[in-house]
Amino acid sequence: MSMQERIRSVEERIAAACDRSGRKAEDVHMIAVTKYVSLDTAREAFNCGLSNLGENRWQDAQEKWLALSGGEQASNDGKPVWHFIGSLQTNKVKDVIGKFTYIHSLDRLSLAEAIHKRAAQLGINVPCFIQVNVSGEESKHGLQPEELSAFLDKLADFPGVRPIGLMTMAPYESKPEDTRPVFRALRQLRDEIRATSAHAEDLIHLSMGMSNDFEVAIEEGATWVRLGTTLVGKEEE
Repeated sequence: MSMQERIRSVEERIAAACDRSGRKAEDVHMIAVTKYVSLDTAREAFNCGLSNLGENRWQDAQEKWLALSGGEQASNDGKPVWHFIGSLQTNKVKDVIGKFTYIHSLDRLSLAEAIHKRAAQLGINVPCFIQVNVSGEESKHGLQPEELSAFLDKLADFPGVRPIGLMTMAPYESKPEDTRPVFRALRQLRDEIRATSAHAEDLIHLSMGMSNDFEVAIEEGATWVRLGTTLVGKEEE
């Protein structure tokens, strides 16, 4: 299947999921996760109209970023918009902030402080998704749901960080339907926080759903889905 065919197939599946849940397809954004593909494939994805590209490690993303963004700010017109979707170490913040427009894995105050300091140096603020470990898996990063409200209150001390939504990763399930409770819980948590927290007025988005389960995530309110294999494929090293 060609890149264009995969994109068309995913767009049709997104539209169908939106129809089932009474949503508009334009409210759901695709991130093409390029961490398992070559620079040439990442370039093809961008040239085919996938403007949002996702990577989870700077050392793996560096070649692609330099080639496709030309050393300029990643959000410039004509360049990809980069999303950092992996766990971010504080000592890598200097490499990532200013190159990746969105951070999907804010999960601790030490990271918020590091992002804020780097953002202040660059004169920017950084849209961030707060990662929440809804499933409770020990292998997953993220805040516990009951920690979110206090975390948001403390983020007010770091104006370089702009929380725009929540992110979670569901367990891999052979039946995607089994992931629904995780996605539903994240949506309900966002809605509760927006209703009760003084610092959550911009907490709109939900980054959830991957190749195996993105349709269920959309039915439960995802606004950003992170798609690798089903959208851009996977290349063996």
